Amino acid sequence: MSTKPQFVICIKNEDYPASLQLWKVYRVLPDEKGARHNMIRVVDESGEDYLFSASYFVPVKLPQAVKSAILATA
Repeated sequence: MSTKPQFVICIKNEDYPASLQLWKVYRVLPDEKGARHNMIRVVDESGEDYLFSASYFVPVKLPQAVKSAILATA
């Protein structure tokens, strides 16, 4: 698993509308066990990290300035 920060955009939240906002960028936290089950770990709207189906997200490459700004708030 990569140690570089990875980001995704939420494209589906029908089962978790209070936890995930559509079109919002989320940082992916490393979770090898979850990845084996096609799940990714993100910090949701509650501020806690949970596993969600990877099908709810699309990976994105962000400009370095955006990455730095997001990581500075984490």
